[in-house]
Amino acid sequence: MNLRFRLAAPADFPRIIAMLRAFYDEDRIAYDPVLVEPGLRQLLAEPACGAVLLLEGDDVAEAGYITLGWCFSVEQGGRFVLLDELYLAPAARGRGWGRQALALARDWAIVEGASVMRLEVNHHNARAKALYLSEGYRDDARDILTLPLAAVPKGLHP
Repeated sequence: MNLRFRLAAPADFPRIIAMLRAFYDEDRIAYDPVLVEPGLRQLLAEPACGAVLLLEGDDVAEAGYITLGWCFSVEQGGRFVLLDELYLAPAARGRGWGRQALALARDWAIVEGASVMRLEVNHHNARAKALYLSEGYRDDARDILTLPLAAVPKGLHP
């Protein structure tokens, strides 16, 4: 059976947020509705930000989702796609759909004009990392560091 996707719309927010919460619980990602929910709403409403692909199979209506966001890097040749989240529901696992989901995301990015797709994987998720490496992603031997700008004291920036 093949996996397919459709582009999510703002009306899909409730079903995506339910899967997102399951994903965050499973992957030990802190769920902060003040950050996550507006971010998801913006992604669904503004195609210039990226897209959410809703994954479906013949016998699994809600197989999962992929969030893709546009980014920019001189080193990466300009505009590139960040595969921000990839979630497969438990009923969709063990079917080879992880590889198919990556191919769907890759094909979407190519059609949209990206030349590079990057992704993040948690250090504890060796299984996902092995899948990504087997599909041609490379480990750039870098860590992603984050500075929440709301936490920076006001006097430190102009």
